[in-house]
Amino acid sequence: MLTLPRKHDTLIAAFAPIFGRRIWPQVLVLVVGAVLAAGNRTVTSLLRIMGMNDDEHFQNYHRVLNRAVWSSLAVSRVLLGLLVGAFTSGEPIVVAIDDTIERRRGAKIRAKGIYRDPVRSSQGHFVKANGLRWLSLTLLVPIPWAKRV
Repeated sequence: MLTLPRKHDTLIAAFAPIFGRRIWPQVLVLVVGAVLAAGNRTVTSLLRIMGMNDDEHFQNYHRVLNRAVWSSLAVSRVLLGLLVGAFTSGEPIVVAIDDTIERRRGAKIRAKGIYRDPVRSSQGHFVKANGLRWLSLTLLVPIPWAKRV
């Protein structure tokens, strides 16, 4: 079985209650593989880096992402709690929000929309783009040797 240093094991174990008891071993393999993998982080490359490319039940690892019942919102809550606990020390929390458009089209993409393209648009020229709008939330923390956040 996969073993991690105690410090890392307790961090990753904070996510265990979100996932079912049956899929937690697969999630653990995928998370550690994602940390170790270079390049594209596909499920196949994660299994390869973990030395499990000959596993006859590789489809179980793919099912973690497309069939298993777990909440990405719950995962993000735990992650935010860990980040705030690690990087803030009673100071105000500063976050940055950014959005980006992933240009995707097709009948099977349900969350697509038409958005203003900030890169191609200007004050006098409005450009629309089809696709998915992703919002990114970044926790900004002071770095000791930098004079700004």
